[in-house]
Amino acid sequence: MPSIPSREVRLAKRPVGTPHADDFDVGQNDAAEPGPGMVQVRNLWMSVDPYMRGRMYDRPSYVPPFQIGEALQGHAMGQVVASGDPGFAPGDIVSHMFGWREALTAPAVVFTKVDTQGAPIEAFLGILGMPGMTAYCGFLAIGKPKAGEVVFVSGAAGAVGSAVCQIAKIKGCTVIGTAGSDEKCDWLRSVGVDHAINYKTCGDLLTAVRAAAPKGIDIYFDNVGGEHLEVALELAKPFARFAECGMISQYNDTEARPGPANLIYVVGKSLTIQGFIVSNYASMQGEFVTDMANWIRDGKIKYEETIEHGIENAATAFVKLFSGGNTGKMLVKLS
Repeated sequence: MPSIPSREVRLAKRPVGTPHADDFDVGQNDAAEPGPGMVQVRNLWMSVDPYMRGRMYDRPSYVPPFQIGEALQGHAMGQVVASGDPGFAPGDIVSHMFGWREALTAPAVVFTKVDTQGAPIEAFLGILGMPGMTAYCGFLAIGKPKAGEVVFVSGAAGAVGSAVCQIAKIKGCTVIGTAGSDEKCDWLRSVGVDHAINYKTCGDLLTAVRAAAPKGIDIYFDNVGGEHLEVALELAKPFARFAECGMISQYNDTEARPGPANLIYVVGKSLTIQGFIVSNYASMQGEFVTDMANWIRDGKIKYEETIEHGIENAATAFVKLFSGGNTGKMLVKLS
């Protein structure tokens, strides 16, 4: 099998503040014919995720920063075109971390063969992939929900937040979720969220959440940070649990902002506040796949996707994450 023409998205410069399309460029880097131990893959779908913004800074983190002039990386689903490794055959569906390109040839070890069992391929980048597992592990392992408890979820209409909301309902909780449009709030109500609040139009966020939870909240799942975190601290019941998944409202800050003014509640209310990344909970992979597949089959979990088309629109898809341009999982379908 000859080489495959492949366009890829590269980091042109490090974004300052909110990323823009001109922070990225598209180049060519063909996928070579695979030699022994190598696999040639054509990507079908790629993911863009908020955590990628952190990799665009040149600073230490739990994953290395992206390098100027090099192709970005992220979750992707592809199909094997040719293989020099006996573990893979043409037609196999694989997952890997080399998205942001149309095709690649790489050592077999970087690919994981996926048995979709009839599920849409792209679902393994969303509800059956990293975002779904992030919701499942963070909420269950840190939130430790009990039936009858009140759960507050910020960024509730995103890929992670919407899964958390529905898992919380499965566990018998009352759920309050915030989102940035009336349309997103309507969708949240359609999947069982008890109180959906448009944080852009509700006026005072604290007043709006307090009206939904007059006795306070037991669990806060944080995707936003900032004002949402302060509201959660204010309304937390004694011994409330905070699962700190993300703080997207602060990802593009160019200056450090003051910490929560009411952080002192951590002491008096005996709060548990724990940050996490999904790889902390790799041991839960099996139970996640089983539970989530069953919940989807039984109609207990529904999911939305926002799709851009073509590698040339990958940067646009990423930028939209920071303006609320997605409901559910943001994906790019590659041609």
